[in-house]
Formats: sequence, structure tokens, C-alpha cells
Amino acid sequence: MELHVLVFDVICTMHYGLPYKTKQFFFVLIKLSIVVGAFYFIYTKISENDNLEFSTFVDFLRENNTFSFKNILFLVILSGFNWFFEILKWEKLVGTIKKITFKNAMEQSLAGLTTSLITPNRIGDYGAKAVYYPKPFRKRIVLLNLLSNMAQMTITVILGCIGFIVFVNQHPIEIDYYKISRFGLLLIIIGIFTIFGIKYKPLIIKGYSLQRIINYIKEMPTKTHILNLFLSFLRYLIFSFQFYYLLTTFGVFIGYSTAMVVITSMYLLASIVPSISIFDVVIKGSIAVYLFDFLAVNELTILSIIAVMWILNFAIPSGLGSYYVLNFKFPKTQAE
Repeated sequence: MELHVLVFDVICTMHYGLPYKTKQFFFVLIKLSIVVGAFYFIYTKISENDNLEFSTFVDFLRENNTFSFKNILFLVILSGFNWFFEILKWEKLVGTIKKITFKNAMEQSLAGLTTSLITPNRIGDYGAKAVYYPKPFRKRIVLLNLLSNMAQMTITVILGCIGFIVFVNQHPIEIDYYKISRFGLLLIIIGIFTIFGIKYKPLIIKGYSLQRIINYIKEMPTKTHILNLFLSFLRYLIFSFQFYYLLTTFGVFIGYSTAMVVITSMYLLASIVPSISIFDVVIKGSIAVYLFDFLAVNELTILSIIAVMWILNFAIPSGLGSYYVLNFKFPKTQAE
């Protein structure tokens, strides 16, 4: 079993093996630590961003004077739809093993975001969602979360590869094809050894053997996989358009197709770089500045857009998720 699920199992064991007052104290302390940690990192990233000082960011917004109430409302609505489809996706996936309401899915998704904010590659999301369910469900919940993230990554990679190929053909980027070919050959060799190794020792992913994962995916209804990919695609359209809308809001008027070539390339490159969620804004900012420089877009404009996107789609939802973290209670079936 993966470490993040194991940690929550230990918490559950503690919850039932200690005196009532002691376990309540530790449980409240853990929840407070998650929330305080999330808010601290949000504050740090906004106020002490190495790429963009907060005072510079605020001055830039004032100078542009482009954020009218209508613009802000529209951006918030886009973020709302972004999370609506993510929550709906989670509701439908969990529905394959246990029926939950949209409200339940919202609580789990936002609490997972808050918990994951300071963990590498957001692995805290897996444990946070799993702990909402009794132990017999947890491995399947972790696997469903993996499928949800894989679907989003699949859309990002497919559209990103298309965008990046177009971008490379349109702009003079120096690419060392020899190094790329060596890296590709290395991946093939690793893949071959992995395939042969699985025959002797099953590969374990998120607590499941690779063969069990493949069998589980095959057993799921095809319409569930299609819906998972479709909702991931809708999310991608929303937050990529939100980025484009911010470009126009800050006075960068370039064609939608031209902008999307760069935006899809940016999300592709940013998604393949392992990171702590809180530093996601830094990674995307650096990549975006480099790519948009080919379109002669001001660096401060791009960094400001990245900051606004992060605040709207991560910081604010994480703040809402802190309410659910603080009010979390173990499932009733666990307390029996």
C-alpha cells in the first residue's frame, strides 16, 4: 500500500486505540495542521513569490485597471465550472462502487485539494479522499482517483503534443534530437526490463499489482471511461480558455488558435515536471514566460496571469476545502 494511504490507516488505528480525549486531541491537531499548513503556503507563495513580488503584482493590476466587476465575475464563473466538472467526475467514478451525492463529492474533492497543496505531486489528495471511506473501499478509491488523474493527464498530453508540434514548426526552437533519441531509447529499454520483470515480481502501483489495475479498468463500464475523459476534456477547455481570456483582459490581443498552441504546450511541459503543488505556479510561470516570449508577450503580464489562475483555481478552492477538513468525521461504519 502507498505511504499516503498507510498514514491514514495509522490515523484510523490511533483513532480507535487511544482514550477518547486523547484521540480527539490528536485528530483535531492533525486537521488544524493541514489547514494551517495550507494557508501558510498560500500566503508564502503569494507574498514571497521569487518570480513575481506581490507589490509588483498589485501595482501591475492597478496600472492596467482591467479588472472590472464583470471580468472578475466571469473569471470566477469559469473557475466554478472547472471545479464543477472535476467534482462531477469524482461523483460518477465513485458511483461505480458506492453511490454518493454531488455534495459528498464536492466535500471530498475540495478537502483533497487542501490536503494535497503541500505534498509532492499532490499525493495527499489520494489519502484525503480514501479516509472518507471504510477500509475495504480505500484501495479502490485510490485507484479511482488515479484513473481520474490519468484521464486529465491523457487529455493534457494529447492536446499538448499537438500544440507543441505546431509550436516547434512555427518557432525556431533549438532541440537536441540526439539527446531526445537517447532518452527515448533508455525509456524503451526500461520498459522492456519492466515488462519482463513483471512476470517474476508483480509491479505494485497505489497498492495494486499492475495486472489487477488492468483487469479492474477492463471490468469498468466503457461509458464510465468515456465520461471520465469527456469531463476531463471539458475541464481542459475551461481553464485553457480562462488563460486566453486573461490575456485579452491584460491587453494581449492574439488569435485564439495561436494562443492555444502556446497554452497547450505550456500545460504539457508543466505537467511532466514533478513538483510540490504549491510551487506549481512557479513552474508554469517559468515555462509560460519562455514560450510566450516567442509571441513578444511581456513577462510581467504572463507571470500575473499565472498568479491569477493559481489563486482562482487552487488557492480559493483550497480555502473552501479547509472548512471540510476541519469538519471531517470518520465514516459511521468505521465507528461501529
